[in-house]
Amino acid sequence: MTHNLKNPSHDTTLVIEAKDIFKNYPSGQILKGVSLKVYKGERLALTGPSGSGKTTLLNCLGGLDHFDSGKVFFSGVDLHTLSGSSLAQIRREKIGTVFQFFHLLPTLTLKENIELPLQLVHAEKKVRSLRVNELLDKVHLLDRADSLPSELSGGEQQRIAIARALVHKPLLILADEPTGNLDSKSGQDILTLFKEITDDSSGPALIMVTHSEDVASICHRRVHLKDGNIIKESTI
Repeated sequence: MTHNLKNPSHDTTLVIEAKDIFKNYPSGQILKGVSLKVYKGERLALTGPSGSGKTTLLNCLGGLDHFDSGKVFFSGVDLHTLSGSSLAQIRREKIGTVFQFFHLLPTLTLKENIELPLQLVHAEKKVRSLRVNELLDKVHLLDRADSLPSELSGGEQQRIAIARALVHKPLLILADEPTGNLDSKSGQDILTLFKEITDDSSGPALIMVTHSEDVASICHRRVHLKDGNIIKESTI
């Protein structure tokens, strides 16, 4: 499958940089000195076999997991030096996360699920309403605003999860196997949405963990991990 990839090289704003990241678990060393940089509007695929360290690296980049040595700079800020509350604030305000299994709150409507990150940063009600409607329209579910997640297909739920990840206008989107639980048509719809989002002039950077060739093919770069090391990096 061929995609018309917009080259992000016109924008050299560095969003996130990992330097020599090591991470150990009781079972052994999972990351062994990983370094990478990701720029504004860039789509990066993290590929590799199961157990290679992809999701661990994603979690370290997003401040969800501690690493043992090395540094992660997010918009120039060294995450390792931040308190837990400061790190949580960056995650709430600057990072959006999309998971394979959506993680929508089942008792909240679609618009309430999307609105939640804005409530956490104390955005005004009018601002929340405008932004939520804008994103519901973007993901083509404005007419389902008052539905519950259980009333949607898997692809529709993932579109709501992406809208929720975007609602606070993050600098970085982290996605872990975002199409892994979807049929091929829904998966392609999600990839088209990710492309539109990041090709926008104000769009975030995107890092996706994936085993899928289709997912990797929409990215500008691919970083392939094996046994906790980057063994190949290529421009797609």
